[in-house]
Amino acid sequence: MSWFANQGPRFRNTAKYAYRLSIGMASWVPVMIVLNEHVCYFGKIEGSSMQPTFNPSVRQQDWVLLWKWGVRDPGRLQVDDVVLFRSPQDPEKVLCKRVKGVQGDNVFTRHPYPREQCHIPRNHVWVEGDNIHSIDSNTFGPISTGLVLGKATSIIYPFSRSGSVPKGGREARVSRLAAYE
Repeated sequence: MSWFANQGPRFRNTAKYAYRLSIGMASWVPVMIVLNEHVCYFGKIEGSSMQPTFNPSVRQQDWVLLWKWGVRDPGRLQVDDVVLFRSPQDPEKVLCKRVKGVQGDNVFTRHPYPREQCHIPRNHVWVEGDNIHSIDSNTFGPISTGLVLGKATSIIYPFSRSGSVPKGGREARVSRLAAYE
């Protein structure tokens, strides 16, 4: 006779419960994978390029909700959205920047970009970090929307900062700046 058979009804009930629970949890794994790959996920923001919007303190890292569903669709990304994307210089790196221009916009650039203005081509965006010393489109130019992985919609953690992503950065679009003159 096996050891399990000698353990009595209490053990058998616990074993049945554990088996059913594990089957129930395993059935949710495909759902969670689809949600994580195509709809949304939680991501940790590292580095200082988006300070003070994210990681205002050196000792603190923000966790954000990243929305993936349809972010690459034309017209979905707007100026002031914060996006995560693959670096055009090193595809292994994921960067976080704020959209400052969308297709069709003309933007004023900053050093080290070689021209004073840049026209944003179709299916591209101009991104800049909120920190003036960040490496962004002023270094590598407009990025393809195909590199965009998701849009940061909310700060989840730390709880004291939870809520929507604050607006920030500078106005870079020529049409908007000309309206102020």
